[in-house]
Amino acid sequence: MTTIKIKMVDPAQNEFLASLEAKSQRPSHFFRTMANRPEVLQNFVPLYGAIMGAGSVERRIKELVYLACSYANECAYCTAHHVASGKKAGITAEEMQAIQTEQDHGFSEPERAAIRYARELTREADADETRAVLLEHFSDEQAVEITLVAAMANFTNRFNNGLGIKPED
Repeated sequence: MTTIKIKMVDPAQNEFLASLEAKSQRPSHFFRTMANRPEVLQNFVPLYGAIMGAGSVERRIKELVYLACSYANECAYCTAHHVASGKKAGITAEEMQAIQTEQDHGFSEPERAAIRYARELTREADADETRAVLLEHFSDEQAVEITLVAAMANFTNRFNNGLGIKPED
């Protein structure tokens, strides 16, 4: 079977991409691929920042949700990146293994509610079974924010898996 790859844009050909990589001090297969549509890349970055940045939901919960979606979708790229950011948010290696194997009993009730909601939303594109439990622990604003995180994770998971984007070495 032949693997066909989408071209990654050279940062020398895209000033915005070059500035992103200069800030992070490393190449990004995700951004280099998305740069095939430069206007989308320019709009994606602030949207991602608005969703994953400071808000009414703590960083740890956001990373648990992103990881739950990425493990469910078997997205190697997002999993690799969110294992790193999850560690910075205080998620232990044991907790990451628990999310991956769906052994959620060690998490707090609000964390379990967010993780299970994210999984159901990922698998069913609906959350009839877990939405009520989520709302027992989170305000409407927080539930919207958690849903946005899960939606962003599913967007990036499908982008990476669909185009065969692998993590950087």
